Amino acid sequence: MKNYGLKIWSDNNFIIQGDEVVLNYKSQPSLYDIIKKIRLQETKGPILLRFPHLIKKQITNLYASFENSIMEHKYKGSFKAVFPLKVNQFPFAVEAIKEEGKAFNYGLEAGSKAELILAMSEINKDAHITINGFKDKEMITLGFIAAQSGHKVTITVEGLGELKTIIEVAKASTLKVPNIGIRVRLHSMGSGIWSKSAGVDAKFGLTATETLEARRLLQEAGLIEQLSMIHFHIGSQLNDISPIKKALREAGNIYAELTKMGATALQNINIGGGVAVNYEQYASAKTHNYSLAEFTSSVVFLLGEIMDAKGVAHPNIFTESGRFIVASHAVLITPVLELFTQDYQEELLHFKENNPPLITELQELLKYLDPKNYVEYLHDALDHMESLLTLFDLGYIDLQDRSNAEILVHNIIKKSLYIAPSISHAELRQLQVNLQERYLINASIFQSLPDYWGLKQHFPVMPIHHLSKEPHRSASIWDITCDSDGEIAFNPDKPLFLHDIDIKKEEYFLGFFNLGAYQEALGMGHNLFMHPNEYSIEITNDGFKIKNEVKSKNILDILNSLGYEGEKVLDKLKRDLLESDFMTQKEKSDTLLKLETFLHQNGYLRTTN
Repeated sequence: MKNYGLKIWSDNNFIIQGDEVVLNYKSQPSLYDIIKKIRLQETKGPILLRFPHLIKKQITNLYASFENSIMEHKYKGSFKAVFPLKVNQFPFAVEAIKEEGKAFNYGLEAGSKAELILAMSEINKDAHITINGFKDKEMITLGFIAAQSGHKVTITVEGLGELKTIIEVAKASTLKVPNIGIRVRLHSMGSGIWSKSAGVDAKFGLTATETLEARRLLQEAGLIEQLSMIHFHIGSQLNDISPIKKALREAGNIYAELTKMGATALQNINIGGGVAVNYEQYASAKTHNYSLAEFTSSVVFLLGEIMDAKGVAHPNIFTESGRFIVASHAVLITPVLELFTQDYQEELLHFKENNPPLITELQELLKYLDPKNYVEYLHDALDHMESLLTLFDLGYIDLQDRSNAEILVHNIIKKSLYIAPSISHAELRQLQVNLQERYLINASIFQSLPDYWGLKQHFPVMPIHHLSKEPHRSASIWDITCDSDGEIAFNPDKPLFLHDIDIKKEEYFLGFFNLGAYQEALGMGHNLFMHPNEYSIEITNDGFKIKNEVKSKNILDILNSLGYEGEKVLDKLKRDLLESDFMTQKEKSDTLLKLETFLHQNGYLRTTN
């Protein structure tokens, strides 16, 4: 796994050149060079890098694929898209989406009042806003205000109660009435973790009976001409194309039937999101069974076929695939702080003048182990270890003997792995599982990879340098939270191997990829580890530019955000120190300076990395 599955998950965005991971774009800078330059500013802890050009690539690919399918199938409608703000609301992610999507009139989708205000303030002129999710009267009125302000707005009705409120606001207000969409509750269901987004028990959408009632209510209220969109969504990260096709047939027929029943202003069908992203590093764990081209072709062909059969004009096609657009653009880089078996270094051996015979034999096994005898010597070493542990329990050897035995056996196993790293011998493979190295990273899984903690969703992880060397160590990754769930455990079915690095002598950075969708929005402040330092990276033809620095909150800011008064906390700590009887005045002054310095730093570890 020397290339860490780059050809599977990276879509050629990242490649390996020599020793390092590089951006496969323009001047092809390495991630390590970018991190080194940022760390010259004394930046500590994890670093989130944004690459806006990858957002542009995804937007361009989405539009191009739909346009190609429209031309291929002679489809009469057009393609439009909106980005769901729930996927990533962070300012410089939204800025990149806005800038890179401007040429396509790429719009925004809001699912709350705050997101709607954000969409109204950030939307490009002529781009669309769709409003989804449950809504009260105030949120619906905000939709009217958006329409009055000149925005192209569609309020998606999630229930008949919402529709009645829309009608009520329209009657009571002189504001412009926005376009209205109806989310239909399909019988068809999606696939994967989020399949419950559709089906008869889905949280959102109108049944067939409710859809007909909605049409009647709009007709009676004189608002049928505002009904412009049918919407459905069968789930995020769809791994199978078949349920998509089934849902398209069902929704397409609902659209056509409503049009024939007098909803003649209908012109858009919103198929929601769901285009999958490949997070896996092994081909055997493939995320989905379709390409973007197959997805867009299926959508366009099926909708065209249904409308032609029903004698209905082809609708414009809207999508809301946010994960596909932003997942690849964000990469977390974090230093490894410690390897937990580094206490097995040979310099820590302390032999006595007279050692137990089994210790002497382990010394010889380590010295003379070679490719011809390593399996036999491994068996002997493991047998000796069991015997020595029994002798320790019985009091026949002391703690120094036990320590020497553990170090010797560990190094015998390690030497075996280096001698034959690709050997298929079942026992050696099992030793790789058992001889795991624990890599402590200066980051929080709860903050930066919450979907791993909550859903066990895999994210690509690999070193960003040292790649000219073969990785031998079966790795589990520990974060710095005081929670045992803050671990990415070694999985023998999808093993991660990392390098055996002496952290005291050289740096070792790991990259976590495809983090741009949902991870920031869902990240939690477990142990009060907050959003890491963030930078946008513009890659040029002759290098790169570091832009849009957002520093991680310092400790006082963190306490303030929770409702504490940071300055009062600081004053209390100062008083306690000044009243101490155990320090001189100079010691108090020096300690106060340290304390203030610490409180104005972020909460990640700093002493070493």
